[in-house]
Amino acid sequence: MASVTYDKATRLYSGTDKPAVDALDLHIEDGEFLVLVGPSGCGKSTSLRMLAGLEDVNGGAIRIGDRDVTHLPPKDRDIAMVFQNYALYPHMTVADNMGFALKIAGVNKAEIRQKVEEAAKILDLTQYLDRKPKALSGGQRQRVAMGRAIVREPQVFLMDEPLSNLDAKLRVSTRTQIAGLQRRLGITTVYVTHDQTEAMTMGDRVAVLKDGLLQQVDTPRRMYDRPANVFVAGFIGSPAMNLVDVPLVDGGVKFGGSVINISREDLAGVGSDKTVTVGIRPEHFEIVPSGGLEGVAVTVNVVEELGADGFVYGTTQVSGVDKDIVVRVHGRQIPAKGETIHVVPTGGEPHVFSASTGARLSA
Repeated sequence: MASVTYDKATRLYSGTDKPAVDALDLHIEDGEFLVLVGPSGCGKSTSLRMLAGLEDVNGGAIRIGDRDVTHLPPKDRDIAMVFQNYALYPHMTVADNMGFALKIAGVNKAEIRQKVEEAAKILDLTQYLDRKPKALSGGQRQRVAMGRAIVREPQVFLMDEPLSNLDAKLRVSTRTQIAGLQRRLGITTVYVTHDQTEAMTMGDRVAVLKDGLLQQVDTPRRMYDRPANVFVAGFIGSPAMNLVDVPLVDGGVKFGGSVINISREDLAGVGSDKTVTVGIRPEHFEIVPSGGLEGVAVTVNVVEELGADGFVYGTTQVSGVDKDIVVRVHGRQIPAKGETIHVVPTGGEPHVFSASTGARLSA
């Protein structure tokens, strides 16, 4: 096993001025499961392909353990990759697909069969070893692709959106299997996804990219509780955090009829801004009786009932501007469409960001 280090790694495609990956500094510990996440075009797959040797590195370096692999061919990097489209050979059986890399490497047949059977047992594929890929479901094909990576016994697993072709229910069960398998094997894993729910539920740490730049790398819990900037705040969490520009007043910021207290230390980074961006997660609103001066009035447009709870999608006015807002409510207290509810932020939960830079101000 080995750690992985991106040392100001940069990828610049010919004919473009802006790097697809811009001076990426990231260290992944030995045995860690790190998820690279971000919107389409943010550079996450390019970062993974740079590590795999499928993309050139135009600046900086990439190391696996103590080895500089920046310019090594893929076959010499001791990595195994799992692709989005499975990349199985249709004319080969499951067993042959899983053992193909070992066959090319000159491993004897008995050892190949042993390793394939061990991997098949781990992945519950034993009964399918003699089948062709066309006779398998999408989830089974993805497990075969995982098995092919496992038998290699690489230093690093690379996974490029391996669940995106699966249906929603299978995606949930397979991501649990992958996370459990990685913890069992203890192999350093770099996993790329655009799905922030996958990122939050699978990774030991999560790295968020935007326009080729690393925005934040942290544990899922800390990233949810303490996003480093407005982009991370709006990207991590489902439904997304409510982000509203509000004016500064004595003692804090004004949100509708409420004043949210903010410490002097937090406001030190405001500079000359007259407003700040306040972020409030849907679960950090409280419904209060109407008629009071606190909070804001929200007109209910759409309600999602999920059983134990629900989400209200509504519209409110903040500082004279219409804003969309999402509020989580109890499953037995769902307001009707068209109704008006009054909400206030719960104490100690708002996130405060600079309106000009987007950087986090609150501790």
